[in-house]
Amino acid sequence: MTELRTLRDSQDAGESVSTWTNPLRDPRDLRLARIAGPCSLVIFGITGDLARKKLMPAVYDLANRGLLPPGFGLTGFARRDWTDEHFVNFVRENIEQHCRTPFRESTWINLAKGIRFVRGTFDDASAFERLSKTVNELDRDRGTRGNHAFYMSIPPSSFPVVAQQLAASGLSHSSEHAWRRVIIEKPFGHDLASARELDRVVSEVFDPNSVFRIDHYLGKETVQNLLAFRFANAMYEPIWNANYVDHVQITMAEDIGIGGRAGYYDGIGAARDVIQNHLLQLMALTAMEEPVSFRASDLTAEKTKVLSAIRLPQDLAANTARGQYAAGWQGSYKAVGYLEEQGIDPQSTTETYAAVRLDVDTRRWAGVPFYLRTGKRLGKRVTEIAVIFKRAPHLPFESTAVRELGSNAIVIRVQPDEGVTMRFGAKVPGGTAMEVRDVSMDFSYGRSFTESSPEAYERLILDVLLGEPPLFPTTQEVDLSWKILDPIEEFWSSLGTQPQPYRAGTWGPAEADAMLARDNRHWRLP
Repeated sequence: MTELRTLRDSQDAGESVSTWTNPLRDPRDLRLARIAGPCSLVIFGITGDLARKKLMPAVYDLANRGLLPPGFGLTGFARRDWTDEHFVNFVRENIEQHCRTPFRESTWINLAKGIRFVRGTFDDASAFERLSKTVNELDRDRGTRGNHAFYMSIPPSSFPVVAQQLAASGLSHSSEHAWRRVIIEKPFGHDLASARELDRVVSEVFDPNSVFRIDHYLGKETVQNLLAFRFANAMYEPIWNANYVDHVQITMAEDIGIGGRAGYYDGIGAARDVIQNHLLQLMALTAMEEPVSFRASDLTAEKTKVLSAIRLPQDLAANTARGQYAAGWQGSYKAVGYLEEQGIDPQSTTETYAAVRLDVDTRRWAGVPFYLRTGKRLGKRVTEIAVIFKRAPHLPFESTAVRELGSNAIVIRVQPDEGVTMRFGAKVPGGTAMEVRDVSMDFSYGRSFTESSPEAYERLILDVLLGEPPLFPTTQEVDLSWKILDPIEEFWSSLGTQPQPYRAGTWGPAEADAMLARDNRHWRLP
């Protein structure tokens, strides 16, 4: 009850409560410093895969961890002819199936009291009037105090009409001491021009500081741990530069095909889907200088410097690769090729694999290539950042002693099996000869911490409700990313040829291997 009184006292005092401190928290516990203040979340596209498998479970897990206010509200907007009761059952079913934390009836009962449903289509002004009445009711019945976030889990083509409806119905405008925020899922446009147009439309409705662009990779614990790994440990930062690093490989590989996403994926492709956002953000975090602090403005400043300094190779034919998966075996499963997938044009030139070499024109990274690759139907599901070091300038061993010795490497595993691996040379035990072989030293989150890592969407949704944007790409970052990718897409389009096929279950087209071979390097096998 003390917690509730603290919150209510702040409300009665007329304060603008975005966050509040739990007075019962042990001051030695640094994990749960704040929870969101009075607020609600409205999800457009509530019946889609993202909402069912990620967003609703994340909301429940936040509530289960005590990070949402007691009066939190959740509203779904969709075309289904559902009552509130039907929708509550739908939410519960998906939470029970996908939640990360244990399902507790007490948590669910309190959360369910704030769940509402609004039926309508995006072009139906009357539906948005009903939505406005619903959030006003939440303000009165649940104490949300006019603080509402709108999550657009919808196709980008629908963003403008929803934004305009939110403006026309008054939902985008907050009263004094309250806030309204919008959350936008990637992709942020399909090129620089469309990204700028999207930004213009959204900025006409919401204050730029109230627009949160979701890149769920930035919410993953291991991505955040990259900052701790670099800047909290004295042993790594001195060698994190061109004096010691030979090259960097950033990989996001999937072992699945497009599934039921043909309508979205065809015409978008691997580069727009992954490189423009996820991989360029990982590259910026890997290459950036130490920020003054971990506030949003300071992190953004350093990431922006990296993105501004990225240089495309002059010969795009030799330094980029694209492929399209063909039929093959994915383990024991016989997979069809991309062109045989349901809903795909048999003449489609959309790539399912993309690789590119990029350089960073800064003193720290001059001469160090960054190789980015992503693909579907590859050998395994893995996302990692591999920093490969130069060989020692002198090896005082007989050639036979080190013939199998590779380069030292630090590998940050983003998913799955989150952790860090260090590869180095060690003497083979036994005998008198100095025989050196590669060994690995491994850190695993699962083995080192008793608490499982929160899902990325838990962290990101909470950050939106708190109004803290450090993990969200800014307009400038999005612009710079498209400036990097657009010339590559234009070059591929000018070729007028099909991407090179590769068998499902392999590691991509031969063209990608040749790209690194020209630099006398090879792809790391994750």
